[in-house]
Amino acid sequence: MEMSPLLKLVSITLLLIPWFPHAMAATSLLEEQAEVLLAWKATLQIHPSQLQSWGSANNTARPCSWHGIRCSKHRARRQEVITEISLPGLGLGGELNNLNFTVLRTLMSIQLSNNKIRGSFPPALASSLPNLRHLMLQENELSGEIPSQIKLLESLVVLDFSANHLSGPIPTELGYLKKLARIDFSNNSLTGPIPRNLGKSTSITILYLGGNRLSGYIPQELGYLLCLNQLSLWKNKLIGSIPNSFGRLINLKGLYLWGNQLSGRIPQELGFLVNLEELDLSSNQLTGSIPSTFGSLSKLTMLHLFGNKLSGYLPRELRNLSNLEYLELNNNQLMGFIPHIFVNLTKLSILRLDANHFYGYLPRELGYMVNLDNLDLSENKLIGSIPNTFGSLTKLTRLYLWGNQLSGSIPQELGFLVNLEELDLSSNQLTGSIPSTFGSLSKLTMLHLFGNKLSGYLPQELGNLSNLEYLDLNNNQLMGSIPHIFVNLTKLSILHLDANHFYGYIPRELGYMVNLDNLGLSDNNLMGSIPNTFGSLAKLTGLHLDGNQLTGHIPRELGYLVDLEELALSNNKLTGSIPDVIGKLTKLRKLRLGENNFSGKIPQEIGTFMNLVVLQLGANNFSGPLPPELCAGGLLQNLTAFDNNLNGQLPSSLGNCKSLVRVRLERNQIEGDISELGVHPNLVYMDMSSNKLFGQLSYHWGGCHNLTKLGISNNNITGKIPASMGRLSQLNVLDLSSNSLEGELPRELGNLERLFQLHLADNLFHGSIPQEFGALSSLESLDLSSNNLSGLVQGSIENCLKLRSLNLSHNNFKGNIPVVLGVLNNLHDMLDLSDNSFTGKIPSQLSGLIMLDNLNLSHNELYGVIPSSFQSMKSLTSIDLSYNELEGPVPESKLFKGAPVQWFIHNKMLCGIVEGLPPCNNTTWSGGKRKRYKTLVLAMITPLVSLILVAVTLMFTNARKKSMKIKEDIVTPKKVFSIWNFDGEDVFKQIVEATNDFSETHCIGTGGYGSVYKAKLATSEIFAVKKIHMIEDNYCVNELVFNSEIEALVQTRHRNIVKLYGYCSSSQGKYLIYEYMERGNLAETLRNNERAIELDWRRRINIALDVVHALAYMHHDCSLPIVHRDITSNNILLDLEFRACISDFGMAKILNIDGRNLTSLVGTKGYIAPELSYTENVTEKCDVYSFGVLVLELFMGCHPGDFLFSLLSSTKNNDVCLQDVLDSRLIVPNAETAREIYYILSVAARCLEPNPSSRQTSRRASDELSVIKVCEDHVDYMHIGLRIPAKQCL
Repeated sequence: MEMSPLLKLVSITLLLIPWFPHAMAATSLLEEQAEVLLAWKATLQIHPSQLQSWGSANNTARPCSWHGIRCSKHRARRQEVITEISLPGLGLGGELNNLNFTVLRTLMSIQLSNNKIRGSFPPALASSLPNLRHLMLQENELSGEIPSQIKLLESLVVLDFSANHLSGPIPTELGYLKKLARIDFSNNSLTGPIPRNLGKSTSITILYLGGNRLSGYIPQELGYLLCLNQLSLWKNKLIGSIPNSFGRLINLKGLYLWGNQLSGRIPQELGFLVNLEELDLSSNQLTGSIPSTFGSLSKLTMLHLFGNKLSGYLPRELRNLSNLEYLELNNNQLMGFIPHIFVNLTKLSILRLDANHFYGYLPRELGYMVNLDNLDLSENKLIGSIPNTFGSLTKLTRLYLWGNQLSGSIPQELGFLVNLEELDLSSNQLTGSIPSTFGSLSKLTMLHLFGNKLSGYLPQELGNLSNLEYLDLNNNQLMGSIPHIFVNLTKLSILHLDANHFYGYIPRELGYMVNLDNLGLSDNNLMGSIPNTFGSLAKLTGLHLDGNQLTGHIPRELGYLVDLEELALSNNKLTGSIPDVIGKLTKLRKLRLGENNFSGKIPQEIGTFMNLVVLQLGANNFSGPLPPELCAGGLLQNLTAFDNNLNGQLPSSLGNCKSLVRVRLERNQIEGDISELGVHPNLVYMDMSSNKLFGQLSYHWGGCHNLTKLGISNNNITGKIPASMGRLSQLNVLDLSSNSLEGELPRELGNLERLFQLHLADNLFHGSIPQEFGALSSLESLDLSSNNLSGLVQGSIENCLKLRSLNLSHNNFKGNIPVVLGVLNNLHDMLDLSDNSFTGKIPSQLSGLIMLDNLNLSHNELYGVIPSSFQSMKSLTSIDLSYNELEGPVPESKLFKGAPVQWFIHNKMLCGIVEGLPPCNNTTWSGGKRKRYKTLVLAMITPLVSLILVAVTLMFTNARKKSMKIKEDIVTPKKVFSIWNFDGEDVFKQIVEATNDFSETHCIGTGGYGSVYKAKLATSEIFAVKKIHMIEDNYCVNELVFNSEIEALVQTRHRNIVKLYGYCSSSQGKYLIYEYMERGNLAETLRNNERAIELDWRRRINIALDVVHALAYMHHDCSLPIVHRDITSNNILLDLEFRACISDFGMAKILNIDGRNLTSLVGTKGYIAPELSYTENVTEKCDVYSFGVLVLELFMGCHPGDFLFSLLSSTKNNDVCLQDVLDSRLIVPNAETAREIYYILSVAARCLEPNPSSRQTSRRASDELSVIKVCEDHVDYMHIGLRIPAKQCL
């Protein structure tokens, strides 16, 4: 039966009903997504024109045609849905939180880079978009942390959040995103460590984390990312070493770790990255050498290692980097010659080796690198001339060779570098004239030639450099008048011609160079007036004309230079007053007008300059007051107005000026109360002497911890010296003389250890000199004259051993003149004790002041005779002994013979050679005293004859008994002590006291046979005291050492053998007393880098000479030859002046010249002569061998054992290059010094001959080294071979 039409319609309808919801759902999802986008658009602050297509009348329901929206068919629904939003660079300002990502769950790509989207990253984005593959939000304003929900984006391939404001840690959950290929979080503020989990995202090819604040170590796990193509961790706070696991990243093309705090060595494994094209490890703290494996990086185009602490030589393997274009190794500690390998790097465009320790000559081959654009070799130790081959580098735009030791003339060929823009050859030793070919460098913008020895006239061709902006030729020897050519250089901003020999007038045409910012013509011989055309230099910030012979007035037109910051006109012959228009230069920071003939008043407006740092007005004829508001801006550091006619009040503003560093106002008539001064924490120097200042010294002065000089003499200061001044630890000079200060001298001044001038004369001080003044160990000039001081002088200033001038005159000191003043050996200018109440005799010890010029003991109560020893004071130019009670003959010397009688008047009865005094043979002297004299002579004859007989007997017996006497002293049970020129018993007691009974705190060294102590006696004398170990098992050996040392040293007197002052042997112990050598032994000095550098080549040469001269004396000039048997760096001592002395003679042996001298093997391994391995016969040649080893050690900086051992495999003599053995811590020696070192090492090499009969004597070595003459043989001794016998020492 056929169905009716109605029934058919119902059936079809029923069949279609299940499909309706899907169609309706698809349509509604797209519309809902459109509504979500429109809602987000409504929240945006800016609606760019591109978004006008969104929601227009014709396509509201069709978002797939909107700008930046892409749709795709949904697989399940087979309808279109939104899969991509791409709106980069539209300036959109809004937040992602306003976008409903739940509805946009079909998104696969979001590209919103380079907008102004702000706010935090919404977690809903991560949890709602399971199909998202690309998320690019770079260059926005996102903030906050990256949520951990990021792990839900399992399909993510590209993640770019760079250039936002994100903070917090990188989520460890990123390691779960297995499909992730690119991560870019660079240029944010992310913190914390780099997650180790990132090593699990093995699909990553690009990882950019640079420009954040990440910290901690670089995870080794990053080395598991074998697909990695680019790794960027630059500019973070990463520490530790570079993981060697990075050597596995064989697909890596770019590695950027610069700007961190990475340390340690560069892994050799980085040389395995054969696909690497760019490597940047700069600006870290990496150490060690550049790996030689880098030679395998054949694809490398960029290598940046600058700004580290890399050392060593450049590996020759770098020559294999044939594709290298950029090589920057500057600011390290690399050394050696610049190798010729660079000639192979034909593509190299930038080569920077500046700020290292490269030395030697510039290779000519660098001139063959024709693609070079930038060559920087500055701040090294390069010598020799600039190769003329550099003229072939026609692509060069920048050439920097400054800060070396280059010499010779500048090659004319540099004028062929037509593309050169910047040329800096400054701070070298270049000579000759500036090449005229420089006129062809038409692109040049900077020419720096300052700090050389260039001479001649400026070439006119420089006027062709129309693009020149910076021309600095200062500190040379250029001459002639300043040419008018500069007017052509219209772009010139800086012109420095300071410190040359230019003469004549300043060209008016310089005033037409309207772009000048800084003009320096100081320290020449320029004359005439300052051109008023300078008023047209409206851009000028610095004008330096000081140190010439300029005359006339300051042009008023300078007042138009409203941008001027520095004006220096000092040291000229300028006259007139300061124009009031200078008060308009409100930007001035430095105004220097000192040492001219200016007059008139100082413009008050200068005090209101808010930026003023330096104001120098000294040595003129200014009058009137200082500007009252000085230091208005609180920046004033240097104020000098000395030697003027200033009056009026001291500006009160200076009392609160905490910025002051240097103040000089001396010799004016300035008035004012100084009671508020002293609150100046930065003050270094202040002199306000010879004014009309009053008030009291504030306790605040104690807070000026940087103060080195305080001079307020010749004023009207009252009150006491505050005790707080004892805290001025840096003070060198304190001059408060000629005031009205009173009270006692503060004992706290004794704390000023650096004080070398203390002048408190002409005040009202009373009391005695504080004993604490004896601690002023640096004091050189002390003037306490014209006060009311009293008491005894002894116990204070006699310990000030550096005193050159001492004036205690016009006081009321009593008692005897202290004998200990005779130990002030440095007294030079004067010793003035006049006008006091000293009594007693003149101490004969004062004759020990052999450098003294002036001695004044007049106006005291001294009696007795003038010590005859005064005739030995050859340096005296005046001596005043008048107004005392002296009698007897005046000493006979040139000084006394020509002395005026006024020096001796008003005494009791002086006679002698002084014109005006009676002769000594008259009755006034011979009458009563002749009898006493005869009696005295008779009384002395008998003991004198006896003494002569004893002395003669001792002379004959002493030599034979000396050795026997020493042995008897050692074995006798009673105490035996001897110190030449001293009371031995007393001195030894002082030594025990000074060392606190030989406590450990005074021990300065311990050896196998004894310990050495530093003993500083109360007299300030210092000894080194060796206490022999009294161990029962080694008693006999140690006794033999004690005996040997004395026996050897009593026979020697040489400036390079340590001096033995005495010895002591008793049941309590055995002691040897030596001179104290301040710098310790040579071995310690060489081990300490800082001290080793102080031991420069010249000092090392002198040490070698000192030792060989001492050995020659011991072996050939003593009555019996002495062999030391232990010449080592430990036994060479150095004093303050680096004088070397041989010490420790405990193993020494006095040779029997009539037979063999057999001995057991003694000495220090590494220095023992090879023959002692097969013979027991010791000779002087054993010391000679040790000397050879010592000299090698001296110039190598370390013991040469390994070096000598390396020569063992050779069967013949070995040639080594001088440069390969010298201590690398020192700068390369100049040619003459290298020559001397070469000859010394040649002698040392001959001392190392294995056969002692072939070894030269110490006398011959000494003679050869004494006649090394200065000569110019033009031989490069640094590269000449030294032949050293290949025999290992024992």
